[in-house]
Amino acid sequence: MIHTFAILLLFQTVGETLAYAFSLPVPGPVIGMLLLFCFLIARPAMADKLAATTLEFLKHLSLLFIPAGVGIMVHAQRVASEWLPILAALLVSAIVSLVVTALVLKGLQK
Repeated sequence: MIHTFAILLLFQTVGETLAYAFSLPVPGPVIGMLLLFCFLIARPAMADKLAATTLEFLKHLSLLFIPAGVGIMVHAQRVASEWLPILAALLVSAIVSLVVTALVLKGLQK
């Protein structure tokens, strides 16, 4: 489990480093995730080795939402005063996500 966790943190660190070094507009963890994806495509045997531990991490993924919930509670006054832009951003992002997902699914079905 520690080996898998170290690999995940290594890719996140590399992603953060690249994002910082090149002032990229993409978050470091996203870059790290793409690098990990490419690595796993290049070495499929590693995917099998990482699978058991990563599935255990996914079972506890909901714990990662606790900091976001605390942040909302800490900034409840600001959320209350800026509810309209927040609602608009949520609606637009949800609609864009649905449209992009539908288009990708349609493209993959061909």
